[in-house]
Amino acid sequence: MEKDGKYVVWLLPELLSICDHAGKPVNIDLHIGKRPVLAAGNVRTGGDIEMLRYCQSRKGPTFQLMVNHDDDVREFAYGEKNHESLDAAKKNGWTVVSMKDDWKRVFSFER
Repeated sequence: MEKDGKYVVWLLPELLSICDHAGKPVNIDLHIGKRPVLAAGNVRTGGDIEMLRYCQSRKGPTFQLMVNHDDDVREFAYGEKNHESLDAAKKNGWTVVSMKDDWKRVFSFER
């Protein structure tokens, strides 16, 4: 668009897409233009499965990480009732880290 004799780009107050589930690969492609080498997601709603699958389908080596929020003492334990994310991780060979078992500290202020 032209304004006062100069070309300008306008950022409009509207959503281009929802960045969850199948929208995550769309947004990744929109912003970086290629499949990532590494993708990390969280167990909660299954919303990161498509992103990790998108990353994994790239040619060459890739790494997919799924964070399991299973520490109800230091953070929150919020797993999925249907275990969708963990099942997808197992099926696709993704690395799963447990906050409860694999993290010495969750927050920097912990001793």
